[in-house]
Amino acid sequence: MSELNKEVVDLVWGRTSDGGVSASIFRRWTQGFVFSEYEPTALEQFEGGPCAVIAPVQAFLLKNILFNRESSNWRQLPEEEQKTALCSTLSEILESACASLSTGFCIVTWAKGHSPDTGKLTATEPESQVQTQDKPESSKPLQEQQPTYSVAEDLSFERFHSVLHKRTILSASDLREEVLSLYHSWRGCCGVLLFLYSVILTKGIENIRNEIQDPTEPLIDPVHGHGSQSLVNLLVTGHAVSNVWDGDRECSGMKLHGIHKQASVGFLTLMESLRYCKVGTFFKSPKFPIWILGSETHLSVFFTKEMSLVGPESPSEQARRVFQSFDPEDNGFIPESLLEDVMKALDLVSEPEYVSLVKTKLDPENLGVILLGPFLLEFFPDQDSGIPDSFPIYHYNGLKQSNYKEKVEYVEGTALVLGFEDPMVRTDDTPVKRCLQTKWPYIELLWTTDRSPSLN
Repeated sequence: MSELNKEVVDLVWGRTSDGGVSASIFRRWTQGFVFSEYEPTALEQFEGGPCAVIAPVQAFLLKNILFNRESSNWRQLPEEEQKTALCSTLSEILESACASLSTGFCIVTWAKGHSPDTGKLTATEPESQVQTQDKPESSKPLQEQQPTYSVAEDLSFERFHSVLHKRTILSASDLREEVLSLYHSWRGCCGVLLFLYSVILTKGIENIRNEIQDPTEPLIDPVHGHGSQSLVNLLVTGHAVSNVWDGDRECSGMKLHGIHKQASVGFLTLMESLRYCKVGTFFKSPKFPIWILGSETHLSVFFTKEMSLVGPESPSEQARRVFQSFDPEDNGFIPESLLEDVMKALDLVSEPEYVSLVKTKLDPENLGVILLGPFLLEFFPDQDSGIPDSFPIYHYNGLKQSNYKEKVEYVEGTALVLGFEDPMVRTDDTPVKRCLQTKWPYIELLWTTDRSPSLN
């Protein structure tokens, strides 16, 4: 491998002892971005693993189709519009990852004459064939080289990395043109990996290493083939941080990086319902009502067209976020010594005499702690969230085997968001619901199908 290739491989797959990963793991990642024949706006995932790239791309694709497209029938997408929608989505993610416009964007595709269907991927190929080029070539010869199938059956890990071609593009408008011209590359064999490597080189290997909490942890687990949280965060926010909370935190003298601004699409995880982590407001309350849902092993997407769900942060929501920033272990309370800091952060009256009076009221038994619930009731009582009582919802799972009759289609339903637990409207207790309850504690889901959609 060339030095550049080796750096990319180490970052993505880890420093594997034999220089590669298992053939079965690599094969699972060799698919392209393929639309479902049953749901023209949904991407298919053939096997476990690449959901770490496909689900974020699907979330941004839905954002662009639902909120940037004039047609009312968002579930019908002619082939030419599929091309435009997918390529504009890929360009958007690449632009988000770009560390500096002065360094430009990187596109990784097949070296000329070396795509899987040209028959030139032989064992005699030298192991160092990363070609670089600064000016875009005409798209015509590239399209002639494109693979005609979606998963590489005989393409080995080493061969793939020996025939990659990198080019640098200096403007966003040229990037969008180039991505559009390579539509067949993205759809064809290894399209997901070509796009992932493009994002990584556009971001910069060193920049990614500086953001990842543990630089030795690969973006793709070479044993199980799952993408890391850093990989998901890179695609969703442009930053490869390893955590999902708001801002940075100090732990034993180490600074742990989190999410620093409101994301365009959100992220919720079943791990929070099991108290393994705490997702921050920047992910829970994104700009658009689309959330990537994480289980232990898979990513799917939950979405709705109800924009009121992602309106501006209300004072009580801001107060909850600020209070929880002083409660990093998510205990639901803070030491009373921190009350003054919380009140100052919220621009509440924080004179010592008044703070002392509030302490007495919120901690009448003098236990030395301030609970979140009474604090919100004291300063932000009876605030209407503005969320409708019910709204239409959809769930996407790209894995064929996770869909009814293996047809990748959206599962439709209705969500009821209550202000309290009501046993009379209790629906089910599924992983999807438990995941959503980390944002809406008293949500109920009524699906139009006989079975609830799967998180896995």
